[in-house]
Order: sequence, then structure tokens, then C-alpha cells
Amino acid sequence: MTGERDHGGDLAAAVARFGGRPEEWIDLSTGINRVPYPVPAISAEAWRSLPGRAAQDRLIAAARGAYRSDWPILPLAGAQAAIQLLPPLAPDGPVRILTPTYNEYAAVLSLSGHPVAPVDRPEALIGAGLAVLVNPNNPDGRRLAPEALLAIAGRVGLLVVDESFADPHPDLSLLPGPCTDNVIVLRSFGKFYGLAGLRLGFALGARAHLDRMATTAGPWAVSGPALEIGAHALGDADWRRASIARLSEDAARADALARAAGWTCIGGSALFRLYDTPDATAAQARLARARIWSRIFPWSARWLRLGLPGTPAEWARLGDGLA
Repeated sequence: MTGERDHGGDLAAAVARFGGRPEEWIDLSTGINRVPYPVPAISAEAWRSLPGRAAQDRLIAAARGAYRSDWPILPLAGAQAAIQLLPPLAPDGPVRILTPTYNEYAAVLSLSGHPVAPVDRPEALIGAGLAVLVNPNNPDGRRLAPEALLAIAGRVGLLVVDESFADPHPDLSLLPGPCTDNVIVLRSFGKFYGLAGLRLGFALGARAHLDRMATTAGPWAVSGPALEIGAHALGDADWRRASIARLSEDAARADALARAAGWTCIGGSALFRLYDTPDATAAQARLARARIWSRIFPWSARWLRLGLPGTPAEWARLGDGLA
């Protein structure tokens, strides 16, 4: 899996293969919330001035409230930007990644010269210099309780926990607990808030790790509009609670439609579902005929991942596509 960097989210392949115009398609190939946070008016200052310390501090304060955390926080241009900064932090020892999972970890670490060993059990991470896992996991939704994560952290050099899909599952997060010196947590803003194009995310961990990441990232790692929108959204507790409740209901709704189509839910999160199908390529084509794009994987002939529709019209399209 280390050489594969396939991703969801690009409709060009769907249009090239199945036709139509991009605007006719519903892109459910990602786990991005399709009911995005309503973007507020952005100040002229955010556009015309270099991002300042005060704007960053407002964003960090809002993130502390949303994540219920007092860990040091480094805002970055998405969780992906944080992944790019990990290789210099890897301690001596083997690099192990709990798989299957988001393939950028293996790709980035391998390209930086670190031999990567994929493992399929959490306990196999023990003894690693750098251990990486995603919680809840992408694409199968595998979940580890905070106590299990801390047990692993005690037996590795550095543990990276990607919580990009944890917003609807706050009980899984390490962040309300005490900061551990050898743990880095990554958070995505764009997935839960439905604003992936904003490119905003966070690394949280010991100040020594974040200082090294910040030095490599350079000044102005996050744009002024992203700082402003992020602070506004992360501070909106009412929207967060309502979205978590809706997404939970929508996940059950998608599973019911999939069962009626003869698919079996393997797992997922409140932002995406993973289904076992008789033939993933055929299942993807079936949905594509309804102009719905989904995600299949080069290493599985049966698995199909599906994001959740956002509007009544999108739900009707999905129901028709699966009927």
C-alpha cells in the first residue's frame, strides 16, 4: 500500500468514464460533510493584511473550546499539511502504520527515506519508533478508546493519532485528557465543517514537537480568511451539536438504503460509510449511472465507501440509484 496515493474527491475520472457535466454529479467519494457550515462575511482586513498573531490566537481559543483541550495547538493548512511535517520528528526505530488507512502517511514517510511497515493489529504498533493510526479510521471506521491509545503510546517512541473524523465522535478523542509528551494528534477542520477547500487543520501535542513543525511550515501557514472562518465555526457550539445529531441519523439512513440494495455495512463514521458489495466496481458503476460518485479501493474487490448526502434531492438520488 505504500506506493498508492489514490484519493476520493476528484470528479474528473467520473466524468471521463461515465459522462455528464461535473455540476450534475453528487460527489460522495469523500467523507466531507455536504451540509457545510454557513460561511460568515469575511472582514476586509482578513483579505488585505498578512495573517496576524491576534487572529491566530482567536482561532486557537475557539479550537480549545471545540476540542475541550488545553494541549498546545498549531494551526496548519489542513491535516495533510501536518502529515508533510512528520518525517523529521520520527524517532529511531521502525515506522509502523495501522492499516488499511489513509495512504498519505505511508507515501510521505516512505518518500522521506523511512522504511514503513504496515500492520493490521493495534498491538503490532508496540515497539515502533513512530507509530501512526487514524481514529476513527478511514475507510473502515475502526475505533480505539483513549485508554487503548495511551497504552500504545507508553510503548512506542512517538504516536501520531489522526482524529480527522473524530468531530462527530468526541468520546474517542485524546484531547480532553492530559497532553502526553510523545503523542501528536491531528485534526481536520474541513471534513466535519464541510469546508475542505478552506484548507485548515491542527496539530496538537508537546510544544517541542509543534515548534519544530512550525519552523518547517514557515510564517503565515494559514490564510487570514481561514483563521477568521475557522474561529467563527469552531466557536458555534449549537451548530456543532445539531450537526452531530443529524449526521448520526443520516448514517443510519444510508445503511438502511444499502441493506435494501443487498450491501453489508462493514463500518464507518458519522461522515462516511463502508460497505461490502458483491463487486465494488459494478456497484460504483451502478451509482455512477445516477451521477453519484463513490470510492472504491485498488486493494479490495468488494469494498465501497460512501459519503452522506446533504439535501432531500441528494437523498432521493441515492435512493433511486440503489433501488
